[in-house]
Amino acid sequence: MKLQVYGTGCAKCSMLEKAAKDAVKELGVSAEVVKVSDIDEIVEAGILATPGLAVDGEVKSMGRVPSGDEIKKWIKAKM
Repeated sequence: MKLQVYGTGCAKCSMLEKAAKDAVKELGVSAEVVKVSDIDEIVEAGILATPGLAVDGEVKSMGRVPSGDEIKKWIKAKM
């Protein structure tokens, strides 16, 4: 499983990256959390507002930092 955190490095982007890593750790799943900061890759993924989060390439949120519970729900749905 792969979680992509889209953002250029703002505070909210860092918060989302930490929340994603924490969710993976709490669930004890094998997943890679990747930070995508290249603006072309962000646009290509369809992210209109940062931060954005995708699980296995499927965009789950953009423009906000979802709660840890939301992130865990999305991870569980892909298991």
